[in-house]
Amino acid sequence: MATTADFKNGLYFNYEGKPVSIIWFQHVKPGKGPAFVKTKLRNLENGKILDRTFTAGEKIDPISVERRPYTYLYKDDMGYNFMHTETYEQVSIPEEMVENADLMKEGQYVEMMFLADEEKCLTCELPTYVELEVTYTEPAVKGDTASSNALKAATLETGAEIMVPLFINQGDKIRVNTVDRSYGERVKE
Repeated sequence: MATTADFKNGLYFNYEGKPVSIIWFQHVKPGKGPAFVKTKLRNLENGKILDRTFTAGEKIDPISVERRPYTYLYKDDMGYNFMHTETYEQVSIPEEMVENADLMKEGQYVEMMFLADEEKCLTCELPTYVELEVTYTEPAVKGDTASSNALKAATLETGAEIMVPLFINQGDKIRVNTVDRSYGERVKE
């Protein structure tokens, strides 16, 4: 058992039966009354941010969480299938656990977070940037825009659609930000 004195950013523990991590905390000692700790917690199962206040010295139940490297293999009716890059163990997770799954292609490296005691997968995270080929986009017409930051729709090799600058053509490889699904840059070959 640990207490609020052990709080630090990134600490994982069970809160109300759910695994959470501390993303921010502050010890407060008011002039009157007992000390307390304000926190922002991230629920590891659904990613929601919780604002919670603990009394100083309150006991918590720390948990062990591991990050493991996996490679995306394929999708079937059970969900997405991945293989551990070192042990070659395969795991299948439901579609809703993979954020921006339409930006993932076969052979893509991902990182999964597991609850070590229960061997339960909590999250599946793509790298911040992935390189994908543009399979379809309308050609740009000269003089088509009055501003310099005009965008057009593009379909990528995975079937995902994002907005790209007018100079991007069909067949170009581009870097895509998986956090906000934005265009990063054109990849030089």
